[in-house]
Amino acid sequence: MPPKKIIQVTNLTCAYGDFIAVDQLSFHVNQGEIYALLGTNGAGKTTTLETLEGHRAPTRGEVTIFDEAPGSLSARRRTGTMLQESGFAGELTVKETVALMGKLSGRHDDVEAVVEKSLLGHKMNTKVAQLSGGEKRRLDFATAIFGSPELIFLDEPTNALDPESRAALWQTVMELNQQGSTIVLTTHYLEEAEAHADRIGLIHAGRLAHEGTLAELIAQFPASISLEAAPQVVFPERFGFERNGTRWVAAVDDLQTRLYEVLLWAENNNVPLTQIKAQPSTLNDVFHTLAQERS
Repeated sequence: MPPKKIIQVTNLTCAYGDFIAVDQLSFHVNQGEIYALLGTNGAGKTTTLETLEGHRAPTRGEVTIFDEAPGSLSARRRTGTMLQESGFAGELTVKETVALMGKLSGRHDDVEAVVEKSLLGHKMNTKVAQLSGGEKRRLDFATAIFGSPELIFLDEPTNALDPESRAALWQTVMELNQQGSTIVLTTHYLEEAEAHADRIGLIHAGRLAHEGTLAELIAQFPASISLEAAPQVVFPERFGFERNGTRWVAAVDDLQTRLYEVLLWAENNNVPLTQIKAQPSTLNDVFHTLAQERS
């Protein structure tokens, strides 16, 4: 049986006057997965999330959450949302804010336990106006995870967080996911998507440029072999080596096989090779290659 689709986006277009922020975007999110939507600033990530959350009406296209409109009461009660900036009332305390937002969500949870889980236990009775930027992000997170919703949207969740807080937040996210919550997030920390996302959508200029698992995305972009050898060495053309400064560099599709072939050829032909580096592709390579191709 195919996985159930929690989110279905079909030809979504969002315009601000004459500016097209999201352009015929189509994708889906399966129940129980972590889906990362990545792109440069202005790519359309936040506009897409705001539409999925029901905060913005699409100009054209169709979006369903749990087979309902994003803004429906039923969908909202099953969804937790962490915006980039929530703008909670400064005069309320952390505990009061979480309790209020929890009540508005229609879900039930232990307020103090949620605050503690978000590393704000020591700020339980501190007013929101007195929190630091990182503490406000943790408060945003606390209100999003209240009641362990079935679907959680996280827009740049670790922005302004220190490494310890980032690690703690991700530990909580993974626990929620293991308990059944579906996660949709944006992040500029590509290593977070590499480590945690089941599938990744790369968005550029409002369109989905690439989508797939990390392995599927990386497989579309070549790895590389670089090494030092005498300038006069003539490598077989099939290796694709080019001189780059003092090194020879080649882009390869099958890193392990090509590296073996190069080493075997060098041994058979008594060609000394030094400083050999075999570099597999990373999500960072994919991301920056995409940005360069589309600039």
